[in-house]
Amino acid sequence: MRFNILGSLEGWHGQRRLRLGSPTQERVLVTLLLEPGRMVPVPRLVAAAWDDEPPQTAGHQIRKAVAALRTRIPGGAGLIVTDGAGYRAVIGEDQLDLHEFGRRAAEARQAVAAGQPAEAVGHLRACLDLWRGPVMAGTGGSVISAASAALEERHMAVAEQYFELQLELGQSAELIGPLRELVTAHPLRETLRGRLMLALYRGGRQAEALEEFGRVRELLVEELGIDPGAELTRLYEAILRDSPEVAPRVPQSVADRAAHLVPAPLDRPTGSEPAPCTLPYDLPDFTGRDEELARLLAVGRAPAGGCARIVGVDGMGGSGKTTLAVHAAHLLAPDYPDGQLFVDLRGFSPGEKAQEPGAVLHSLLRTVGIPDDRIPDDLERRTTLWRTVSAQRKLLLLLDNAADAAQVRPLLPTSEDCLAILTGRVRMLELDGAEWLPLGLLSADDSTTLLTRMLGADRTAAEPQAVDQLARLCCGLPLALRITTARLRNRPRWTVQYLVDRLADETRRLREMSAGERSVEATLRLSYQAMEEDRRVAFRLLGLHPGSAIDVHSAAALLGTDVHEAEDILEHLLDAHLLEQHEAGLYGFHDLVRTYAMSVREAEDDEESAVERLVSYYTLATDQACDMLFPGRERFGDPSGGNAFELPRMDGHEQALRWFDREHEALLAAVTQAGAEGLHRTAALLARNVLFYLHLRGHYEEFRVVNTIAVSACRQLDDPVLLSLSLSNLAVGHWWLGNFHDGITTAQEALELVGSSDPRTEAFCIDVLGLLHGALGNFDEARNHLTQGIALHRKWGSARAEAEALVNLSTVQTWAGHYDEGARHAARATELNRRLGERNHEISSLSWLALAHLGSGEDERARACLSQALELCDESRQPGNVAFVLAHWARVCQRLGEVRSAAEHAERALDLVSAEGTVLRQATVANVVGMVQLRGGAPDRAMELHCRAHELASRLGYRIEIARALHGMAEAAQELGDESAACQHRQAAEALYDAMGVTEAGRRL
Repeated sequence: MRFNILGSLEGWHGQRRLRLGSPTQERVLVTLLLEPGRMVPVPRLVAAAWDDEPPQTAGHQIRKAVAALRTRIPGGAGLIVTDGAGYRAVIGEDQLDLHEFGRRAAEARQAVAAGQPAEAVGHLRACLDLWRGPVMAGTGGSVISAASAALEERHMAVAEQYFELQLELGQSAELIGPLRELVTAHPLRETLRGRLMLALYRGGRQAEALEEFGRVRELLVEELGIDPGAELTRLYEAILRDSPEVAPRVPQSVADRAAHLVPAPLDRPTGSEPAPCTLPYDLPDFTGRDEELARLLAVGRAPAGGCARIVGVDGMGGSGKTTLAVHAAHLLAPDYPDGQLFVDLRGFSPGEKAQEPGAVLHSLLRTVGIPDDRIPDDLERRTTLWRTVSAQRKLLLLLDNAADAAQVRPLLPTSEDCLAILTGRVRMLELDGAEWLPLGLLSADDSTTLLTRMLGADRTAAEPQAVDQLARLCCGLPLALRITTARLRNRPRWTVQYLVDRLADETRRLREMSAGERSVEATLRLSYQAMEEDRRVAFRLLGLHPGSAIDVHSAAALLGTDVHEAEDILEHLLDAHLLEQHEAGLYGFHDLVRTYAMSVREAEDDEESAVERLVSYYTLATDQACDMLFPGRERFGDPSGGNAFELPRMDGHEQALRWFDREHEALLAAVTQAGAEGLHRTAALLARNVLFYLHLRGHYEEFRVVNTIAVSACRQLDDPVLLSLSLSNLAVGHWWLGNFHDGITTAQEALELVGSSDPRTEAFCIDVLGLLHGALGNFDEARNHLTQGIALHRKWGSARAEAEALVNLSTVQTWAGHYDEGARHAARATELNRRLGERNHEISSLSWLALAHLGSGEDERARACLSQALELCDESRQPGNVAFVLAHWARVCQRLGEVRSAAEHAERALDLVSAEGTVLRQATVANVVGMVQLRGGAPDRAMELHCRAHELASRLGYRIEIARALHGMAEAAQELGDESAACQHRQAAEALYDAMGVTEAGRRL
């Protein structure tokens, strides 16, 4: 597969260009490809698809678009994966032109840094060849256009660097044509205009070069009311004077090129002494940070704008702020020939006090050559002298490890020819005019690359899996990566796997990440100790939050505050880079920071009360979400525990589901936490709510685990009804996972416990027993239980439970070949589900209504039911059931002569159930698709599928599917000419059908 998005969208499978679908589908795909490897939430995909006017069913339409793309793209299910509340494009480095563009640009930067301009030109040329125009040719809407504009900036930066290097390599006349084209398309880009002027001048066309300056000056005055910048003006003056600095010359190293592009300022100090440079050494293994580095270089090389350029880099301790700033400063050094000055302000240094501005100014003035007797004693006059001296120079000032704005402000130069780079753990918003770059964590690929560069290719190649594990354990924190590799280099007998095993113990991990004076723990401690005590307490308590995403409502419950105060605390910790922000309103811990938070817990923190508040909050919030998603559901007990919490706003079905998706991980952990802390009733009630969501998403192993915790908690309570309910839910989990006998034992215990003390719970237990006996082929027993349960549900007015039981009874009757009865029960269930707004249950009732019609030979009625079911389907909700509908849709299409559609839907059903379906559903879908393949003239494929279904169903004891698999194997063997096998399989199928009481009509495939 190959996708090209730098221009009109193209998808290629080998030499075949793909048809990717409607404009909406193309916008969804492009939005995912613009952020490969990252989860893109559904709301952003909605905005990309429809801008500010999405339809009411936008979320559903996005999921349908994703489903269509997965069908159209070979291997689409693996390329576009569901990830929490959104989707993620999983694509290799060589499968996307944007990836290749970024890689080539990075290789060009490395070649420039290594003094290899010719090699850099080759990489830059490859970048330019990939560019075919704006993303989606400018038709992508506002969201995609914004991303396209950012990519256009990258494209222009590459183009400008390409022509700059070509000029340095002695090219001139041959560049004029391409430069004119770009200048015509981007007439206000002064850097590009300067390249054209230089090419014209060096090509012997001085007059035309000067005319270009006149044109751009008129354009700037007319369009923006400004004159050309200082750099372009100096270039014009140099060309006008025939200055040797702009004349053609022999190619030289990239490090020297900037000094030759423009004449030196008239006010630059001269003398025999070299310009001061106090920068630390640049790391030879600097890795990643492409976007941040490009932005630093762009600011440092931008034309003067009338004031000093100030750019800050902020991030958590150990994120590599200083390393990045020093690397950028070395690359920018030629642009600031009067000096490159580095100062460690010691804002966060172990055992040291932050430097005073007066002392720093004294050091800076001495460094630029001001004698001691001329340096004033007071801060105000020193500041004035520093500003006067720096105004006469082109200086680069790197102020590292800053504490706050008050420390930095007196040190900043005011000249437009100077650049100040700041680094700090706190973003200093009080510094007006400063641009800030947040420094996050290294990507997994960059982390692995850094480890390889530091350890050596031979050592990492010997243990590739251990190297990947080490990168994950260091969580993308450069300090952790460098410390761990330093330990490995210092312990040549250690393998990488040995260190990984030591780091696997989370309680020891921070202690292991120390080498000499460097320590991740010590780095985090500085940020922690810089906070007030109330913030430290909040930091420690938030470490108890089990989720990767913390919203203000759950934080408020955990901390025992209101929502506004909780948000203030979270924002403070975010500013201190002790929390990260995934999106607006959502915060999270870096893994190592969470480990540190847990390590500094104190006895007086009252963790028990905090956890109790949190799980009580989650129980109330899940109650609210379930009321939205599962109308007709009956609440059980009071989950509040006497607490009142402010709950998140959930205005409708989609918002409630997004909340559940986001909190999925935290909810599972909260159930476990409640059970472990002895909060038995809350654990049981929270578990019941979470089960509704897990069932909806088809997470049946998690469904079983959560039920097990609930049952264990209920056994500690004197509440037989709640225990019975939890046992019945556990039995349902056993059914989904194919543990039918365990399920019957569990459901029977539940029924004996509740007796007739709670009729609704009693009816539910009876239903579950009917469901399980049906799976085992005990159809008479299943009918009795389900009929009894339905009567009880009607008596007590439990319409939702009645609809579920009716579908289960319809299933048994349809399996047995009693199609009229099956249709009647499924039709009644569909009526109830529609009245209740139970979309997912309606899919199930419509599906079984369709199967009953198919059994009766009413193909068009079956098609109508399945069509309605497909309209309701969403692959992210109960994907096994969606595969079930798709498989039967393929069957109907085939019977109605729509061969191509039948084949496509059959394969999609197999793909979906294989990726996300239970063994139960896999067996069923394999049998149905086997029928389709057999009727489609592919007996070999049919035999393969029916054998697979037989193996899966036999593993579970799923008798109806075992019988159908044998029946299908018999017909496939007959088609393949193997009469003996056909007879053997047919006899086995008939014996099973007889034992279950299946009618002759029910035995027809």
